[in-house]
Amino acid sequence: MTGLRREHRTARLPDLSSTRALVTGASGGIGLEIARALARAGAEVVMPVRDRERGARAAADIRVGAPSARIECMRLDLARLDSVRALAAGLRDDGRPIDLLVLNAGIVLLGDRFRHVSVDGYELHFQTNFLGHAVLVLGILPLLLAGRARVAVQTSLAVANARLDLHDPLELDRYTPLRAYGASKLALGLFGVELGRRADALRVGLCHPGIVPDTGIAPGLRGGSPGPGARISRRLGGTPAEAARPALSALMTTPDPGMLVAPSGPFRLSGPPTQVRRFRRLDDTAAAAAVWNLADRVAAGETPRRLGRRT
Repeated sequence: MTGLRREHRTARLPDLSSTRALVTGASGGIGLEIARALARAGAEVVMPVRDRERGARAAADIRVGAPSARIECMRLDLARLDSVRALAAGLRDDGRPIDLLVLNAGIVLLGDRFRHVSVDGYELHFQTNFLGHAVLVLGILPLLLAGRARVAVQTSLAVANARLDLHDPLELDRYTPLRAYGASKLALGLFGVELGRRADALRVGLCHPGIVPDTGIAPGLRGGSPGPGARISRRLGGTPAEAARPALSALMTTPDPGMLVAPSGPFRLSGPPTQVRRFRRLDDTAAAAAVWNLADRVAAGETPRRLGRRT
């Protein structure tokens, strides 16, 4: 990615003791480090997790360095829309505003050539990385508006070369894991752009973490997949704590229009966060509106068969 950039340093977080934060994917990896930083700064952190036991271990790990951390683990499986809707309903029933939101959870099934479909009928990357998050945001939008929330949307380097076919959300044509992952992260980024446009009260920042080879998101890298790209990623990728910094920067100091926060090191794989021009595919306003409309229709109860010509 080229173009204008501006250093976007992560200073110590301010006192967040009066804020309530929600971080998806916080039971491990980058999300755990984001939650840890917010909890240490005093925020009450809601950690929606698929595995309650893993969530409890993550919360205990945070409390080792922050014994007074306020952490609440709630159930969320982004691959099940009933789970997403249940979490949103529970948060609405609670009624407290959400001040900080990090859309961080994600999967990439590198090394698995088979296309997987969620119980709701969507390709698994598309639902987990994008659609589940979008339906959650729409479900808790009143709480976000009440808190005038800051929102960090975690995209990916894969967005640079991604293609998104909204007529084929099931990825029936030309499926590969990397193609599906890139499309899902592009959709999430476009949704974030449109969220910022539609909700003036929110401060929405896009970011990407670079590469972290030793997290659960990329078993292909972790397992030593062949090829120069994988070798470079394993050599130059960052740690989860380092990769958490772009999201924290995007959360605390919203990027300028048309920019996102990314690592500043070689190939944007790791390094201190810096502000760079966002991927050009995120500038497509028509696509952003289409992604929003698709998510809105699914949130209203539509099914994959109503979304396009191929389903």
